[in-house]
Amino acid sequence: MIVEGFLLGLAGYAVFRLLVRGFYTVKPDERAVLTSLGRAVRLGGEVVAPGDLGQDGQPRYRYPALRVIGPGGPYFKWPWQEVHKASVSTQAVPLTWDPTKRQSTIEAVTKDNLTTGVDGQLRFRVSEGNLYAYHFGVTSPLEHVMGYFISVLRERIATFVDPRHEERDAEPDAEGIAIDLSEGVSINDLRKNLPLLNAYMEQQCRSTAQRYGIELDAALITQIDPPPEVDRALSAINSTRNQVAADISTARADAEQQITMSKRAVDIAMNNAQAEVAPLRELANTLGMIKAEGGPQALRAYLRNMRVPMLARARRIVQSTGSVN
Repeated sequence: MIVEGFLLGLAGYAVFRLLVRGFYTVKPDERAVLTSLGRAVRLGGEVVAPGDLGQDGQPRYRYPALRVIGPGGPYFKWPWQEVHKASVSTQAVPLTWDPTKRQSTIEAVTKDNLTTGVDGQLRFRVSEGNLYAYHFGVTSPLEHVMGYFISVLRERIATFVDPRHEERDAEPDAEGIAIDLSEGVSINDLRKNLPLLNAYMEQQCRSTAQRYGIELDAALITQIDPPPEVDRALSAINSTRNQVAADISTARADAEQQITMSKRAVDIAMNNAQAEVAPLRELANTLGMIKAEGGPQALRAYLRNMRVPMLARARRIVQSTGSVN
């Protein structure tokens, strides 16, 4: 009786394992891989391309290509098989995420030795083409990706220089004084170039799909905040430099206005001089024509006629003994 009960229970367990737990489904945002006795079902001899990982990384990250089970079901598996599912939808995680500790910001040191706090968000998705690395490559792939991302981020912040400032240093122009007064502080350069920093991080972290089976969708670094005392000092420096730049701009505008007014005054003086000289030139031309056509006698007659109105208005007349030729 005991043996029959044992056999009946064993048969019931086998039916439960086969009929109830032997079927599974895969959601639309999931992909699954199947393992038999701990070994994943592979696609022949295909290997996931390691990409540009260098000579040391290529042999280390040559993972086999697996047979991926798409959405649908129900699918059947044997008791010695196990299903590993992963969501391939885009997910977001804050930069401060760390399963081993709690932190409100990521600390980094700038090129001028200022400790600043960095915060933001990382968007990622599981690489459907490299599920072996995600499931079996490392124990916690997301933790590895976050550690790799933060190490690259800290290295970039420690060496970051505004590329526009470098171009201005190489080719100084007429605006160099005002530019130097508003550039050069590392935290200011980082804040003004967040899109460049995000683009650099995305480019440097493209290898995470080959390393850990996670594709970086976007790096969104939104805040770069130094300690309060440093922030207050930077605010004072920025205010002073902005005031100096404004004073220089005002002085330059006043100088340009004075130059414009001086040019206009010169033009007016030249026009007045020309207006005074024009009648004299016209009179000289007239006298020349009279002398040329009528001779000296006509010129003396013209001068005598011109003296009559003047003599009428004169109070005193001085006569010289010389003759007019």
